[in-house]
Amino acid sequence: MTGAPPAPDAAGLGRGRAAGFLVPGLVLIVLFLVVPAVWTIYLGITNYRLTGLAAANPEIVGLDNYLNALGDERFRSSLVLTLQFVLGSAVIGQAVLGFAIAYALHNRRGPMRRAVEWFVLLAWILPSSVVAFLWIALLDRDAGTLNTLLGIPGTAWLLDHPMLSIIIFNTWRGTAFSMMLYAAALENVPPSHLETARLAGASPWQQLRDVIFPRIRGHILTNLLLISLWTFNDFAPFLITAGGPENRSEILPVYVYKVALSGGELGVGAAISFLMLLINLVIALVYLRMLGRRKEAT
Repeated sequence: MTGAPPAPDAAGLGRGRAAGFLVPGLVLIVLFLVVPAVWTIYLGITNYRLTGLAAANPEIVGLDNYLNALGDERFRSSLVLTLQFVLGSAVIGQAVLGFAIAYALHNRRGPMRRAVEWFVLLAWILPSSVVAFLWIALLDRDAGTLNTLLGIPGTAWLLDHPMLSIIIFNTWRGTAFSMMLYAAALENVPPSHLETARLAGASPWQQLRDVIFPRIRGHILTNLLLISLWTFNDFAPFLITAGGPENRSEILPVYVYKVALSGGELGVGAAISFLMLLINLVIALVYLRMLGRRKEAT
């Protein structure tokens, strides 16, 4: 056969036009991801501040910011609180509650299911500032809704139980994503498998353990990866506790804000942000390793 040679790409655009489609996206990635990342790494090795001489003429200090952060008791305390926040809010709270709601609604139809789904989604789509205001009103010491319902006026939840408060707050706010992901995963479980298990005398728990969980294990790990990273970097708890009282709810994003912006030490804040990035990479690698083992097993 004769004629023009085939185009080098399936769409027939040619390299020039294909590059033209990619350039705008690449420019945005460079401007909003690559440049800020490189700038943050640079700031992390300087004594850059918001004000003073170090703001006009920053100096290279090498790894001093990183060593000072790792040796700071406040940083280590914030890291421990952040891990507690992730474990309580994401791994236990959102993942478990999201699956429980999705499983309870899986075989239900009608207005009740739609009402529950809309209620859970509403918590997710509302702005964080609005949700924080609602929770402050709910947990208020003097006129809070929770104290009125429980009949225990005067209980200062945000002062006496700050970590528990932000864990429950973030669980309620973020459960919708897990619910939707698990609902989609449950739709892919063949009904014939569950019917076979029921006919074999399997209890509901055995059906979950032996039929449903193996089928959706990949979805579970993917969900845990995403919500763990989101929760680790979540700044919203600052809106209801501001890291207090006495830094008892000061998770790492709040700590970085106080150091870099309130304290003016941008270099130290950038170094801590880079350490957070490394921790995120470790978390991601753990989950990806678990996903890889699942694929090898199948």
